[in-house]
Amino acid sequence: MDDEVLRARKRSLRASTQAARRGMSNDQRASASRAVVDRLLRADELADADTVLLHAATSAEVDLGALVAPLTGRGVRTLFPRVRGEALELVAATDLRTLALGYRGIREPTGPSIDPSVVDVAIVPGVVFDPRGGRIGQGGGHYDRLLPTLPESCVRIGVCFACQLVPSVPLEAHDQRVDLVVTERRTHRAQR
Repeated sequence: MDDEVLRARKRSLRASTQAARRGMSNDQRASASRAVVDRLLRADELADADTVLLHAATSAEVDLGALVAPLTGRGVRTLFPRVRGEALELVAATDLRTLALGYRGIREPTGPSIDPSVVDVAIVPGVVFDPRGGRIGQGGGHYDRLLPTLPESCVRIGVCFACQLVPSVPLEAHDQRVDLVVTERRTHRAQR
């Protein structure tokens, strides 16, 4: 597929899934977010994790806030990203109320950065996913740059609402896949 055609297809998919996500009511998003969190808490991939990378959701994304307390209760260290130029730094946080508004109005942690080599599981946001782990983000490339720096053994889990899942995502060479995609309806396991 020609590069310009591929980028146009990605823009179109991003726009249509963002519209579908905006079409959900607050109650629908909250209910679907709870279902995603429940699936994550039951996932074998999180059972033995020592360090999990989460993210603070925007108002239209899957809210992972209810995941923090059960993970920290298991003794899991939770990290959140902080944008620094083109890169994401990882910072430990256990209380979402301590996060401050940062890049694009997304809540970010304060404190010293943590080496990405300690991450066992990375829970990754996205605008569009496919069942084979293809992912389209917001367009800034932050996660596409971060994911290759994580350990090879790190499990990458994409989270989204079912309306953000499409049959196939067109990928460019720099686009990073995830190992699982979890929606409120189903968990899709991909081959890396």
